[in-house]
Amino acid sequence: MPLYLEPALWSLAAAWLYVTLVWLLSLRLKDSGIMDIFWGPGFVLAVGLAAWLQPGVEARIWLVLVPLGVWAMRLAAHIGRRNLGEPEDARYNKWRRESGAKWWWWSYFKVFLLQGGILWTVSLPLQAAVTWQMPTVLTGLDLVGALIFVTGLGIEAVADRQLASFKSDPERSGVLDTGLWRYSRHPNYFGECVIWLGVAFWSINLPGGWMLLFAPALMIWLVIRVSGVAMLDRHLESSKPGYADYMARTSAFIPMPPRSKTGRD
Repeated sequence: MPLYLEPALWSLAAAWLYVTLVWLLSLRLKDSGIMDIFWGPGFVLAVGLAAWLQPGVEARIWLVLVPLGVWAMRLAAHIGRRNLGEPEDARYNKWRRESGAKWWWWSYFKVFLLQGGILWTVSLPLQAAVTWQMPTVLTGLDLVGALIFVTGLGIEAVADRQLASFKSDPERSGVLDTGLWRYSRHPNYFGECVIWLGVAFWSINLPGGWMLLFAPALMIWLVIRVSGVAMLDRHLESSKPGYADYMARTSAFIPMPPRSKTGRD
């Protein structure tokens, strides 16, 4: 078996077992949305196991695992605080109603195995970074990748905090268009994509690592075009008063000065 393939296969098995256990928990709770909470920690499991089975350069392992762990735990805590005790997320609840009695097993494939497969696939550059032993020391690209990753993490955390504070304000009205949300309709998703840009820098630092660039590219595409920006814009434009005007004056993704000085809707 080629070097580094074995830990990747073990991490695949671990990801499968992990999402299966989360699926079983979801059946007990009758809430498929808990997979969102366990999404981030799944990366720590896959990458940490790979590092344990085939350790690479120790300094690079810590450079990757520490910010990855902070990202995963913060994301899990954020989604947990938002979702626990609340009704099942509308996306999953819609699929549950459409599937009827078969949802208990169909959810295993449509939600848990699918997300487990994506999780493992997009974690491959991170697994490579902690197992490949060349280059043998930290390089400038390692550090640039870490700096970009941490910057994205900071943007995402601040944006999520601003949104949570807005939603908890009983006197709120209209849409959130202050702070980072003045410059982007989805600064939290922008921060997430910056994180994966940092992962791309870790990839290209490795011999042949350019072949792994599809993974962060896939993640960025999913955030922008599938499960994040585009989907949320369609939903909010049709359901939230004032959102269409907010869209007209505010950048969809990359933070930019607003197109007008209109205040809160």
